[in-house]
Amino acid sequence: MFAWFILPFAFPLPLGLSKENESSPVLLDRHGTPILHLALPDSSRAVRFTLDDVPPDLIACTLAAEDKRFYQHGGIDLLATTRAAWDFLANRRVVSGASTITQQLIKISSPPARRNLLTKIHESLAARRLEMTWSKNQILIRYLNRLDYGNLRTGSVEAARFYFQKPLGDLSLAECALLAGLPQAPSRLNPILHEHRAIDRREVVLNRVASSGNYDERRISAATSETLALRPLQESQSAPWLLNTFHHSKLQSKILTTIDLPLQTALEAIVHEEVSKLKSANLRHAAVVIIHNPTGEILALISSADWNDPRGGQFNGALMPRSPGSTLKPFTYLLAMERNRRIPSFILADIPTPFRTLEGLDLPENYDRTYRGPVTLRTALACSLNVPALRELNALGGPKPLYDLLTSLGIHTLGNDSAVYGLGLTLGNAPVNLLELTNAYATLARSGQYFSPVLFIGNHEPPRRLFDARSAYLIADILSDQNARAPSFQPGGPLDLPFPCAVKTGTSSDFHDNWCIGFTPEFTVGVWAGNFEQQPMKGLSGVAGAGPIFHRAMLRLHQSSALSWFSRPPDLVDICIDNRNGKLIPENLTNTHLRHDLAPPDRIPQGAMPADYDASGKALLAPTFSEWFASRHNIRRNELVLGTSLPALEALRIISPADDATYLLDPEIPSGSEKLRPVTNLPGITLWSSDTLRIEPATPEPIIHLTLGTHILTATDSRTRVSQTFTLRVKSL
Repeated sequence: MFAWFILPFAFPLPLGLSKENESSPVLLDRHGTPILHLALPDSSRAVRFTLDDVPPDLIACTLAAEDKRFYQHGGIDLLATTRAAWDFLANRRVVSGASTITQQLIKISSPPARRNLLTKIHESLAARRLEMTWSKNQILIRYLNRLDYGNLRTGSVEAARFYFQKPLGDLSLAECALLAGLPQAPSRLNPILHEHRAIDRREVVLNRVASSGNYDERRISAATSETLALRPLQESQSAPWLLNTFHHSKLQSKILTTIDLPLQTALEAIVHEEVSKLKSANLRHAAVVIIHNPTGEILALISSADWNDPRGGQFNGALMPRSPGSTLKPFTYLLAMERNRRIPSFILADIPTPFRTLEGLDLPENYDRTYRGPVTLRTALACSLNVPALRELNALGGPKPLYDLLTSLGIHTLGNDSAVYGLGLTLGNAPVNLLELTNAYATLARSGQYFSPVLFIGNHEPPRRLFDARSAYLIADILSDQNARAPSFQPGGPLDLPFPCAVKTGTSSDFHDNWCIGFTPEFTVGVWAGNFEQQPMKGLSGVAGAGPIFHRAMLRLHQSSALSWFSRPPDLVDICIDNRNGKLIPENLTNTHLRHDLAPPDRIPQGAMPADYDASGKALLAPTFSEWFASRHNIRRNELVLGTSLPALEALRIISPADDATYLLDPEIPSGSEKLRPVTNLPGITLWSSDTLRIEPATPEPIIHLTLGTHILTATDSRTRVSQTFTLRVKSL
């Protein structure tokens, strides 16, 4: 009696036994649907459950397989122990086991130990103590929760989910018998690799169930003849990138994400289909981010076109810094509106414009290698012209204002020095990632209210206003203007949708990356397409590469959503302008260049005057356009004419030479090396003079003949008579 009732209390229960069974963290979509079951630290997966979740068939099969006298013994099955001892003595080896479920629970809850007689005695007495402390049901449910069913699946619920993709309550008797048989030898009986062994073990379990006399023979017969229908679960079916996003120590058992699983699944199929269509253009990868604007919640995120692609399919394209092309231009024009009081009808100069860079002079071009002369800001942005964007950023004082705005918008990939990008920042020569850029566009959709994107329900932050709602509305109005972008983007293409949508494309140099990002009041969609290993695509632009994915994503988003557009701010008024000069004209005027637009009341353009036109009705151009007007790029001679008396659009700016510059003359260079052509923003208008250098008249700028020494040069605006003087040094090698 002492050994049976008192001695067991000298053996402590394993510490692990007192801990609740740990469930694998489960990532749920916004509707509570499981997306992904993450692994525990030991790489296994488990789901904690109660005895009410376990069907009687599984209990019967488990007891038949492991401990048929579970409800009769007190932790140690003396009959089974005696039989096992007799078999050992008779055969000089272990023939049969005698461990009860209670003993097995002690074993799997204890640290690993050498398997010898002392360990067996310790486990037996600890099992006896547990039987006197816990109820049979407590022991059984803890045991079922901790059983190893192979393939890194722990517990009956996880085993049923993995092997059959069923809840426990839906298992048949044959399936219960199969699961009950696996813990004896999970690797050897693995039904995925060794189906016949698993079925043989199932028959053993069913025969033991039948011998109990508690089951109808017809049920046993049906279970024995039932075909094994395994459905091994493939983890990471949707949003597989989530697997690499979290650390287990920070997770609860159930985590509600913002992902909309049906939308995520649909977008994964769309991306795969569209990328497959463009493999001949050397496009293999793409990423998509969809943000719900009012909340900042990420509804879908596609990391790559094919997670199983051996050439980088498991990179997350939404987080990879790439060149954004022209997708940063809207933020340049937004700054121009807020700081330089620009309006959509303001006339910008799309003309050859050299800029001084750290490497020397740069003469940028538009994507089609032509220049259009005077264009409205609306046209410049809608048609994604490069030169006006560069000129506007230059007028803002350089890249710093744009850099500051982008960093405040949560773009963290730009480094600490805006100067390294120069004016090219507006053309996308800086690395950004898709998630951050998409959220920057969502800030436009929120009328300037910024907050970080959200992936977990409840992790929202208070908004910060970064810019004026009126400016955001005007940018959205331009980006949604199909007529304004028609000269550069063929109508009826991927950018045109059956509802209002602001959209901007971008293509990096040499076609390494292309983008399409846009928004409605409800949603912002960002798409990147390219190759993770930086291989260029074959002439694929943002419209052709990312555009079709964007188009289908927007259609999918709005198939069940009410269509709307932004409410127009009350402090904007309708205006009619002449799109050649931006001047206000009467709406009833017969003028093929009349365009309707919007402007704040305090920025209404000046009214057109007769002096703004010649006798034939052509609009007069300021001298800033003189070089362009005479060039091959000018195809607008039937509507424009140079007006020599008009003031320049901008003040005189000397681009080259720089003040205090030093030039070296090399006598070995052929004749002509001593000639210097200055560069200004007013070619043909600037007057040059020097007391020590000969200046030869030429078009559009004169030729300065260099001689050794220090010289003073003066450049004068011929209309305003405003002059700039600077020093030039000439030395010999």
